[in-house]
Amino acid sequence: MQQIAGRPYWVVQFDQHGALTSGTQGALAAEIAAAGVSNLFLMSHGWNNDVAAAEALYGRMFPIIKAQCDLNPDVDDIGFIGLVWPSILFPDDPGQAAVPTGIGAQSIEAAVPSPVNVTTRKTGGEITAAMARSFPGDQQDVLVEMGRLIDDGLRHTTAGDTTEVEQAADVQRFHTLLQQLVGPPDGATEDSGEMSLLASPDPVADYQRIATAMATGAQAGDAQGIGSIFGTVWNGAKDALRVASFWQMKNRAGVVGKAGLGPLLEALHGQNSQIRVHLIGHSFGARVVACSLSGISSAAASPVASLLLLQGAFSHWAFASNYPPNGDNGSLLGTSDRVHGPLVSTFTQFDWAVGRWYPKASFLSGEDAQSEAPSGRWGGMGADGFQSSQPAAGFTVVSGQPAYPLVNGTFHQADANGIITDTGQSAFAGAHSDIVKDEIGWLAARVALPI
Repeated sequence: MQQIAGRPYWVVQFDQHGALTSGTQGALAAEIAAAGVSNLFLMSHGWNNDVAAAEALYGRMFPIIKAQCDLNPDVDDIGFIGLVWPSILFPDDPGQAAVPTGIGAQSIEAAVPSPVNVTTRKTGGEITAAMARSFPGDQQDVLVEMGRLIDDGLRHTTAGDTTEVEQAADVQRFHTLLQQLVGPPDGATEDSGEMSLLASPDPVADYQRIATAMATGAQAGDAQGIGSIFGTVWNGAKDALRVASFWQMKNRAGVVGKAGLGPLLEALHGQNSQIRVHLIGHSFGARVVACSLSGISSAAASPVASLLLLQGAFSHWAFASNYPPNGDNGSLLGTSDRVHGPLVSTFTQFDWAVGRWYPKASFLSGEDAQSEAPSGRWGGMGADGFQSSQPAAGFTVVSGQPAYPLVNGTFHQADANGIITDTGQSAFAGAHSDIVKDEIGWLAARVALPI
């Protein structure tokens, strides 16, 4: 056990399959129970976080929560868990920047990255090298070959020294490797169309479509004819690699939550039935903590007293019933009773990662590509909060020390447009990570209050 802000603190690590790698479940649960903690705040990081970055986030966030809890004496005897899981590095192109026009628009036409200089994009080799640390050793050669195929394809496109048949064969080879790299999900997908890119019978056409959607195709002034076509295709292959990795990471977050965190929480309850656990998740970490609810066998076996999703990067329909356009049920429908207090999701139009890029990455599934705008099918939690989840309520996150109108067992949309605003943090993600602030710490403390 460590300490942070003078309170007990544990770093809990899971592997990609949800196996605990920082001790045993029983020993950890017993140690936490013996520490005299009544209110345990557990936070999960999101994408692109290694261990050092995750611990740095917790080192900044937990002292803020501690200070705000000091102003709420009913949230006493607190402790902290910082959860670490192997999220996948998702490298940005340095020559891309988010377009500020139409901030907050939910249609797929809202551009996310806009290439401003095609020569500054990362190479295929740079992308796959950055991703390599998040994949097992037996997939390293696959990544190397995929990077080589992209870079060779773009080089041949520029030189004009290959035929269309040869280029198409290399694209098919790349697609086969992509299928090997990602494979079928080992957890529930959020939508039946999510993984259809991997089954594409025509990757040349689909990679062109992806490049168009992501605005990474051939630029004005590029050579015409086959060069222009395959310049777009190979840039689309980069995007396909990123999108497939996005799916893989989202699935991994669900597996870690359900197979790893959920059983640990139930074990904590078994050791100390009075402990109140407050789950906090950022980005894909929001999916980790939300999916942990499905890994707890029943409401009676759950220690979870509150759920706070900070700019969640997963479907806003996750807890919904009969959502459009197909009348599906959310993947987490029926699990909210594991939370004995309020469920809260922040959202802001300034989160470009969830509000713009997330729908684009999610909607790339063939015939469904035009359906996002009217239905909101591919929307993320951090863009507009829980959708079609009942019972529902909402409030606005503000500065100061407001007494938010929270209700147990209710899905709250927390409008953070006035608080989570700093788009200068990332040209790609905007204010997605603008969460380390007193207002969010106060929100966490208020959500944790017994009602």
